[in-house]
Amino acid sequence: MEFFRNPTIDWISKKWYFIAVSLFLSTVGIVSLIVREGPRYGIDFRGGTQVHVKFREAPSLDKLRTALDSQGLGNSTLQRYGPESNHEILIGLDLVVTKEEDLDAGRVMIVNALRQVFGGSQKTNWNEASVQETAEQLLANESLRSSGLSAEQLQDLARRLTEFRDSPPRSGLISSFEELRQVEGVTPAVLQALEDHFSVASFTVRNVEIVGPKVGAALRRQALNATLLGMAAMLVYIAFRFEWIYGVAAVLALLHDVVIAVGFLSLANLEISLTVIAALLTLIGFSVNDTIVIFDRIRENVKLMRRASITEITNRSINQTLSRTALTSGLTFLTVLALFLFGGEVLRGFSFTLVVGIIVGTYSSIAIASPIVVSWQEYNNRDRQGAVAILDREAGKRNRAKLSAGVKA
Repeated sequence: MEFFRNPTIDWISKKWYFIAVSLFLSTVGIVSLIVREGPRYGIDFRGGTQVHVKFREAPSLDKLRTALDSQGLGNSTLQRYGPESNHEILIGLDLVVTKEEDLDAGRVMIVNALRQVFGGSQKTNWNEASVQETAEQLLANESLRSSGLSAEQLQDLARRLTEFRDSPPRSGLISSFEELRQVEGVTPAVLQALEDHFSVASFTVRNVEIVGPKVGAALRRQALNATLLGMAAMLVYIAFRFEWIYGVAAVLALLHDVVIAVGFLSLANLEISLTVIAALLTLIGFSVNDTIVIFDRIRENVKLMRRASITEITNRSINQTLSRTALTSGLTFLTVLALFLFGGEVLRGFSFTLVVGIIVGTYSSIAIASPIVVSWQEYNNRDRQGAVAILDREAGKRNRAKLSAGVKA
């Protein structure tokens, strides 16, 4: 399948336009990183406590901040999560205000602040209870045991109750136990058993992540090492398979891709998490694969087009692989775009990185890596031509000197 038939685009003549675009995108991203004082690390890398909370109604962030201040958590961060209609907030407690052994205590203080603002008793919030916790309370109730229900039936009832709570439109949050009457098998005795032990708050803690400072620092080092070692291995491989300048060109193009991708993450105010690092490594693999395809065609055409210049050979090679590039990159881009649009908030950073990366990675293979190889080869050719010209002039001088000596003799 071909999208383009015998294209004759002069890519190399436009290299200065490509360089200008790359410098602009890189500069914008770097300025954003400088203004924001570096990349915004996720909980995986910075360490701390992050609590994901869902509310029944849109919460007042000002009231929530005041409550966090009263618990000594004034440096906590608040971030809306997902669609605004979901009423979900991420509360982050950075290591600036905690020690590693106090991280779980930080979670407790956040929950206490939530209760202070949005109410809730000291009983366990049933919106956060598991199937096992629910089943244990049903089994412990004497009236339910005497009603003839077996342990298996109560366990199954607990499972149905939690499935009902977690399914849309409730999505993990009910406003009262009366809503559970819709579940098959629920009787007043079941509701009373739940009310005796549990409460129903206007919020629920969906998830809690706790990462210590040592773990976060170690993950940052490992992520950086993985990225650099990946690039170094590719440099060695490409230099061995082609020439060293091909390896250098490919790695410079990869650095270009990573800088722009991280810059766009900063512009979009997205966190760099472990999934984003996975996306960056995926981007590196995708980009270098596309670059190698073009380099391989250049190597073949060097043998077939012996009298052509390196510029002609490179343009011909890029044009010959253009349909393949459009097909593979286009289909990959559509896949990651669908992931970005429909994959949800959890995959937002991962999919956004790949959406940007696929575009930039394809662009850099044509506009960055190939022109670097051409520029180096042209520089070498000029040096060789200059050396040959000098040798010719020296030889001419010697020949003229010999002729003069012969005439005098």
